[in-house]
Amino acid sequence: MLRSVAVPLIDGVAPFEFGLLCEVFGFDRTDEGVPLVDFRVCGEIPNQPVPTSIRGVSITPEHGFDALQSVDLVALPAARVRDEYPEKLVKALRETGATLLSVCSGAFILGAAGLLDDRHCTTHWREARQFQERFPKARLDADVLFVDDGNIITSAGTAAGIDACLHLVRRELGTKIANTIARRMVVAPQRDGGQRQFVELPIPECSSDSLEPVLEHVLDTIADNHTVATMAKLAVMSERTFARRFAAETGTTPNKWLSLQRVLHARRLLEETDLDVDTVATRSGFGTAALLRHHFHRVVGIAPSDYRRTFSCR
Repeated sequence: MLRSVAVPLIDGVAPFEFGLLCEVFGFDRTDEGVPLVDFRVCGEIPNQPVPTSIRGVSITPEHGFDALQSVDLVALPAARVRDEYPEKLVKALRETGATLLSVCSGAFILGAAGLLDDRHCTTHWREARQFQERFPKARLDADVLFVDDGNIITSAGTAAGIDACLHLVRRELGTKIANTIARRMVVAPQRDGGQRQFVELPIPECSSDSLEPVLEHVLDTIADNHTVATMAKLAVMSERTFARRFAAETGTTPNKWLSLQRVLHARRLLEETDLDVDTVATRSGFGTAALLRHHFHRVVGIAPSDYRRTFSCR
């Protein structure tokens, strides 16, 4: 469960990335059914202002780094990259048993603590070369939005940090809670961590060329036998042109996107209905329970039946 979150701040912390952690974990949304999180902002010295990356702006944490020892999650916002990080923070990170999450250059702090050795991780693409040179034992993938490596989740730039946070909320508290927070933030509730950091055409130059109508149709008819060929036909494109355009707009392939959307639909059905797994597989477009189990475990990490026992709303 996700009951408590600590956010350690250091000199040069990025206010926007700190803010997104506050937005996801720090707001009281109990009136909408979101569990209240014990949210702690921490610094080397409690109640002493910490300068941010913006001149004249500082943040005053109420807690010290010792608060990292008694929380479920430690979330590290981006901060100015430097040769050395506060030893008190590095030591606290090594000793905490909490899940760790970093946004953007926050991964450098985890690297400095030696926590990313032989671990899959990511950071902002602009810092990737420097990161790899400093932490050669880390298994860096600089071309994805975020990496979930169990008790350590690392993310790329600002928007990817939101994706990683919502992914963690979904993993620990379920789809319904994650979607509620996403709606309040007016962001997409789910982007696959494996999508590219750099999307070639984030905003199509001509709205008439956008694939949005095709994607909406597929989502509305997710149980149908959609393929790249059928989607390309709906878009009135050749399969090759469609695949290229799809990657440009979404940062992933049509098959990966479709598989993810089917898993997400199955997850909602498992949470909100009593349908058996075979029916969930059919309504999600997988056809068979075996195929559902395969894709579900690959994306979510557990079997559909185990997920239902944990997150069923009924």
